[in-house]
Amino acid sequence: MKTILTILVAVCMFATLAVLLAGMLGLVRGDGDPMRSNRLMRWRVILQGVTLALFALLLSLMRS
Repeated sequence: MKTILTILVAVCMFATLAVLLAGMLGLVRGDGDPMRSNRLMRWRVILQGVTLALFALLLSLMRS
């Protein structure tokens, strides 16, 4: 179980990074599409929350 959670945390971290970079790339490129930027930042927040929840679960399992 700990191995699966560790892998899930890593995958969520990289997904969060990918969404963040996609949003930043859109800003630098100057797409000008606020709907896409808003959607990407919403996904970033969701992924960060999932990552933190999985990380907290992993830490609690490691303690016991």
